[in-house]
Amino acid sequence: MALFLSLFLGIGPMLAYAALVYWIDRYEKEPVPLLLGLFGWGAVFAVGWSLIVETALGVGIFLVTDSEAAVTLSTGSIIAPVVEEFLKGLALLVVLIAFRLEFDSYLDGIVYGAIIGLGFAATENALFIYTLGYLEDGWAGLATVSVLRIVLFGFQHAYYTAFTGLGFAASRLSRRGPIRWLAPLAGLTLAVLTHAFHNSLIPVVGGLRGLALLTIADWTGWAVMVGVIVWALRRERSWILAYLGPEVERGVLTPAQLEVAASPVRQTAARWQALRQGRRRLVARFYQACAELAWKKHKAHTLAAEPDIAEAIDRLRAEVGALSPQLLESGQPFDPGRG
Repeated sequence: MALFLSLFLGIGPMLAYAALVYWIDRYEKEPVPLLLGLFGWGAVFAVGWSLIVETALGVGIFLVTDSEAAVTLSTGSIIAPVVEEFLKGLALLVVLIAFRLEFDSYLDGIVYGAIIGLGFAATENALFIYTLGYLEDGWAGLATVSVLRIVLFGFQHAYYTAFTGLGFAASRLSRRGPIRWLAPLAGLTLAVLTHAFHNSLIPVVGGLRGLALLTIADWTGWAVMVGVIVWALRRERSWILAYLGPEVERGVLTPAQLEVAASPVRQTAARWQALRQGRRRLVARFYQACAELAWKKHKAHTLAAEPDIAEAIDRLRAEVGALSPQLLESGQPFDPGRG
């Protein structure tokens, strides 16, 4: 019973947090199969190899120092942050190489990194809740570790790896050679440093004071990342207004549809209306195509020429133009003055 509960408490909340991250990506949604694959990478590949490497290095340090304290400190403060962030970061490198066209904004980097981190946290939480919680202190221990891992520090791994994702996004979006090479390394370094700080604070300070300081520091870091997300969303909204405005003049979509496409609140309301009408897929695809069209036009203006980008813009423009009248027939969108 305790094992199954630990698995549920470890994995369930992280899936819920992943759904929240997916919801935050309001304009151009990333492919769900890709996000599931990244979650699985964090949960299986990154955790599995981290256990192997950290155990091997820990044994080596013990053989050299004959000190369990040295193993605990070095593993938590140095080895684990480096190994885990490197292994999680490998998934971002795969996305950059194999799914390059899906990696086209800073918010994409945050989303991909966060999803990988949440996958890692799901498995790690389940292990810690059962071994450090239930096996050491019974049901009280299970409850205590669950609160710590899910509530107080639930977004930590997502937060660390989001820095790596930002680094890869900066590389993807930059035309400058040095930035393209150095940005991923800078992002990974920030991920390692924030991870190491978290792992080191309680052993150094200790007790409830250390826990309080750690909670304040972690939640402050989360607040900073939320600020970055808000900035990224505003930036993406400006793209939609700038690049879809001319499409309104072309007659591809209506002014009201543009206002809804540029507003997370109104777009959410439109999607709920479509769900009640049984037209969710139509509406979701329309606003996804609107965002993709804006993103492609942005890349055509700011990045080095990519193959077939002109054809992609024409294809998306035709799709938006074909879907727009269907939305109007179903009463979409809402009056932009409401909601």
